[in-house]
Amino acid sequence: MSSGISMASMSTYAILGCGSVGHAVAEALVGEGKDVLILDKDEGRVEALRDQDLDARTADIAEPEVAEAVADRDVILVLASDVEANKAAVGNIREHGDDHFIVVRASDPVTADELTELGVDVVINPSAVIADSALRALETGELEYKAEQLAGVIDDTERRMAILAHRSPDPDSIASAVALQAIAESRGIEADILYDGEIGHQENRAFVNLFGIELSPLSEVDLDNYDTVALVDHAKTSEPSVTEGVDIFIDRFEPEIDYDARFTDVRPNVSSTSTILTKYIQEFDLNLSADVATALLYGIRAETLDFKRDTTPADLTAAAYLYPFADHDTLEQVESPSMSPETLDVLAEAIRNRDVKGSHLVSNAGFIRNREALSEAAQHLLNLEGITTTAVFAIADDTIYLAARSKDIRMNIGSVLDDGFGDIGEVVGHSTDASVEIPLGIFTGIEANEDNRETLLSLVREAVKGKLFSAMGVESGGESGNGS
Repeated sequence: MSSGISMASMSTYAILGCGSVGHAVAEALVGEGKDVLILDKDEGRVEALRDQDLDARTADIAEPEVAEAVADRDVILVLASDVEANKAAVGNIREHGDDHFIVVRASDPVTADELTELGVDVVINPSAVIADSALRALETGELEYKAEQLAGVIDDTERRMAILAHRSPDPDSIASAVALQAIAESRGIEADILYDGEIGHQENRAFVNLFGIELSPLSEVDLDNYDTVALVDHAKTSEPSVTEGVDIFIDRFEPEIDYDARFTDVRPNVSSTSTILTKYIQEFDLNLSADVATALLYGIRAETLDFKRDTTPADLTAAAYLYPFADHDTLEQVESPSMSPETLDVLAEAIRNRDVKGSHLVSNAGFIRNREALSEAAQHLLNLEGITTTAVFAIADDTIYLAARSKDIRMNIGSVLDDGFGDIGEVVGHSTDASVEIPLGIFTGIEANEDNRETLLSLVREAVKGKLFSAMGVESGGESGNGS
């Protein structure tokens, strides 16, 4: 219930029931210069409060007369440990008038609901407040402890540190590596960011280029030149990225490979590795540069689909911390890169070959050179009217690549791909964004060459569509788009 009173103008308070909680609140309010009236039925307690120069009076808060005693108060805090007395006080006060802002102590969720029905503005549960405070203290202490461990491993570096992003790194992995590099350099340790695969997605290339991020292909360096090796955002890798010892492992997923790192921080309760690194940036109290802040903010936004996918309070607080330091003009440039001619060709092919059943769209983009264009095509097709799930696949070299997107809350697209192709391909991704790589020979029994391109494409097109629609729970017959 809203009292219509501005919190800023509230200056007179009444506290009904002054146990330890009420006493602490009264002292805090009086310390802020507030006019506080205390009512309690314990005469000894009232006398002790008066000895402290507090305005305290003896009264049974469950009696109707109390409503008249607090009629001139703006804010009423009902804080007795006797919940039934609290409920009686609220009932009497609301019957007497409706212009008070009332805060009441509850003992459990059921009582809280009952008090809300009586017209309480705010219900507090001391046990929940204490538990929440304890958890925050635990989180703060654990972060401090982990930061000391991380600092120790970094400081042990004698030559140089290698930071490995995952294969064909995305913004979250790159941003996390950039942040760890900044932490290392703040401690006087030089660090290089390494990657395997390629940086193919246009937004990822724009991200790297606009920020001048230096990444070196793993194939071009000798890891023996580094005495500290860190893996960030690496858990979904099914094959070990390095055979040498790993010193640092930071991710939001449990690793599929046991790296036996000297320092490990895995937090499944957040939605991006950039969030974890932001917490360390804060704990180390780094002088945060605009480039690092913008990279981390972009990493969080990209991984959570601009806070629309699996976003946690930790992701939001990390983003709020980074926001004032970030370069938003550069961020807009990264998020709106121009489309390459090849990506445009892949998108056009995917639109032309689309097959729609209900709200599900599956399309074949033929033979491609840039497999990253598939994910962009899948994302663009999701904007078509009535479409909630998209999957675009194509052949590159001797592999079938497939990218899928979904905004249907009832569907986990990662699970769909795993059900359809997990036994023959490598599936990675989330409930709304996933991909799979399938060896062409295993899937078709035919090797790729110029002589059998059309045969391969025909086999792949029909087989992949069939498996996808089946895994999505869609009948193979029914409505069809313009697909071929």
